[in-house]
Amino acid sequence: MTNDVHGVVLQRAESERAYQYGFGNELQSEAVPGALPLTNNPRQPPLGLVSELVTGAAFVAARAQNLRTYMFRKRPSTTRGRLDEIDLAHFLTPPFGGKPSPNAMGWAHFDTSGATGDFLDGIRTICGNGSPKEQAGVAIHTYVAGKSMERRAFLNADGEMIIVPQKGRLQVVTELGVLDVAPSEMAIIPRGIKFRVDLLDPVARGYACENFGAPLRLPELGLIGSFGQAQIIDFKAPTAAFEDDGEATEFVTKYCGAFWATTLSHSPFDVVAWRGNMTPYKYDMNRFMAVGSVTYDHSDPSIYCALTSPGDPVLGANFDFCILPPRWVAGDHTFRPPGYHRNCVVEFLALLTAPEDPAIPAATLHNSYVPHGPATRILEMGRTQGDEPAWMGDGPVFFIESRFPLEIAKSAFDHPACLHNYHEKWSGFESRFQPD
Repeated sequence: MTNDVHGVVLQRAESERAYQYGFGNELQSEAVPGALPLTNNPRQPPLGLVSELVTGAAFVAARAQNLRTYMFRKRPSTTRGRLDEIDLAHFLTPPFGGKPSPNAMGWAHFDTSGATGDFLDGIRTICGNGSPKEQAGVAIHTYVAGKSMERRAFLNADGEMIIVPQKGRLQVVTELGVLDVAPSEMAIIPRGIKFRVDLLDPVARGYACENFGAPLRLPELGLIGSFGQAQIIDFKAPTAAFEDDGEATEFVTKYCGAFWATTLSHSPFDVVAWRGNMTPYKYDMNRFMAVGSVTYDHSDPSIYCALTSPGDPVLGANFDFCILPPRWVAGDHTFRPPGYHRNCVVEFLALLTAPEDPAIPAATLHNSYVPHGPATRILEMGRTQGDEPAWMGDGPVFFIESRFPLEIAKSAFDHPACLHNYHEKWSGFESRFQPD
């Protein structure tokens, strides 16, 4: 079934690649019939495979938050040998040694011309907070890639990753199977799962977010009820797939902010069967079910939270990943654009459909209590807008909120894409106050 709603296609039809459905579900898959044993640690697993467990939570974590998957693979991961430290100059880990800025910041799209590296080479850190050593915080990066990760694999031991393509389709190969991820979709890779990113188009650009805190989960819906926001069924997990070759592969691990590598004699994507609930996912952000006021004023942006890494119940989450899909906006006598505000949490926002203009922001950052809101010209438009419902957006926008101030990486502050005059969007405001 396919419905076209104002140019946004909502699909239920299966794609060419097979997926399993459901965030947090207990899943299992086998690439070869008979490869999946009935128990997790049989004395002799089928087909000469070995059993290997990967966990994403403490053994005694509550059942609803416990994460683990058993893999049945051709070789145990212990065959990797010794790792040696390497350098990835622009892939940084907080703290960076600077000071979070109280200025409103913006970045245009990062230039893709001359992109020759792969996904790992092309990651450039924009901002971050916390530390993987403290298991708190988040890092936000952009990536620009001109080739696939050929004979290369990556394991992030610091945090789970969200990969959001903005330009160019990706094929994300993981230990548990393959995800095809296009712009307006996102991939979630659990901490400790090996993966590589291959390009399905000549060039790729987008964002990558690292979560150093508690594993991402779906937020509770409360009074919204049993349906809304990001639906459990809309998350797609891969089916088992493996590579059967003996070619050398570089294996890179990120651990406590440092990078370590070794050369394997084989592909590490050799899992033939698996079962568990610690899996990668893909999610189409156009599937986000938005709710909001249909009478007057605005609901708080927390209604757009798709995934959360919990933090303090009063001061805010460690990391919320929020989605603004194309949607209807209504409200009598209401200023439709988001109004001026100062929040206790920080906000990083990415406009995936922003034009390719070096003077127009594609991403913005507002730290705690930094004032922001509509540009002066948008204010004038909003003041004269009527009460008729309006369709807003031509593609999804995502924003990240965190209770911890975000520090800007110096390389991102000095990059040509950084718009140091971003604050000028609010110039030209004239007071209309007329006392009696």
